[in-house]
Amino acid sequence: MERRPGVPRLLREINDRAALELLLDTGPMTRGQIGDLTGLSKVTASQTLARLEERGLVEVVGAQAGGRGPNAALYSVIPSSAYVAGLEVGPELISTAVADIHGRTVAEVTVDPGGHDDPVAAVHGAIVKACRSAKVSLAKLRGVVIGTPGVVDPRSGDVRFSFDLPGWHEGIHEALAGDLRREVTIENDVNLAAIAEHVDGAAKGVDDFVLMWASRGLGMAVMLGGKLHRGRSGSAGEIGYLPVPGVPLPENIHTTPGRLPSLAGGLQSLVSAEAVAELAKSYGLEAESAAECVEVAVAAVSRGEPMLDEIANRLALGVAAVCVILDPGLVVLAGEVGHAGGSALTSRVEEAVARICPVRPQVVTTAVAHKNPVLRGAVLAALDQAREELLTP
Repeated sequence: MERRPGVPRLLREINDRAALELLLDTGPMTRGQIGDLTGLSKVTASQTLARLEERGLVEVVGAQAGGRGPNAALYSVIPSSAYVAGLEVGPELISTAVADIHGRTVAEVTVDPGGHDDPVAAVHGAIVKACRSAKVSLAKLRGVVIGTPGVVDPRSGDVRFSFDLPGWHEGIHEALAGDLRREVTIENDVNLAAIAEHVDGAAKGVDDFVLMWASRGLGMAVMLGGKLHRGRSGSAGEIGYLPVPGVPLPENIHTTPGRLPSLAGGLQSLVSAEAVAELAKSYGLEAESAAECVEVAVAAVSRGEPMLDEIANRLALGVAAVCVILDPGLVVLAGEVGHAGGSALTSRVEEAVARICPVRPQVVTTAVAHKNPVLRGAVLAALDQAREELLTP
């Protein structure tokens, strides 16, 4: 029997990966288009698509009219070939989104953990509810990313320090993976907001930027070279603890049994939601939330009220401190304070930074369309994991 040389297995895997990655990034394409963009011959492209069809990863979704010959079949990755779950965990609510491999959200639910002390049970319940709403089996999840406030240790994957989630301690990461029977990633919530901003927000196409999140507390995410910079211990971006003139130094920031850390002191005591509300009261302005306080401050500019300028000056202290070290070029203001201020606030922050800093970064408002950028970032991070798993035979 004559032995014919076959295509090496490694080459087949490379071809499959190239075609699948192209379809995931670009959308439906013909065999000819896939061949042109990957360099594969028509025969090899056909064989590659046949293997992907056999694996249940791609399907024909239509046809593209061509020249004189028959219409060419359009191939696409099957949406149900994999799903992901992204979560935002807070002290009172857990939001969960389930998306298909194309990133389309098929279900989004928010649950009250009901004071449940066990993070594993709370997360499990939230994911199960979201999967039921999406009519997706838990076993179909190829990526699970959980966003939490606080510091996440990049070595262990555990929440090492969080003011809002004292129950999230060492060992939770491993317990979650065991409970869900798959790898789980826990990520700082502001870092996830930066991922969303980088993919489809104000920092789209920008590889070096920082995102300042001003809400209940104050946080910052640093993106360098298109990758998150977490620092050795995961504490990069904890700018709320930055010592600034005129306010007390942060104290009692580490948790002890039966005692929560303090949010007093440092930059966060100037720009947190509570600090903004106190500032508004000093101007005789009443509002129910920090966002409303900022909106009132924006409206009061026309009357000559300087409250918005004061908020901008406070934010500028943190922005300038980061810019003289990293010189990122772009700063995105997010969180309820940053979002509510809009261009009126960002322009003032930019001018204030220029007065005290040798570099003048562009300061812009978050542009993530999703109402919950942390949740959106969690889904996007989970998609990266799921796609890598699909691309690996």
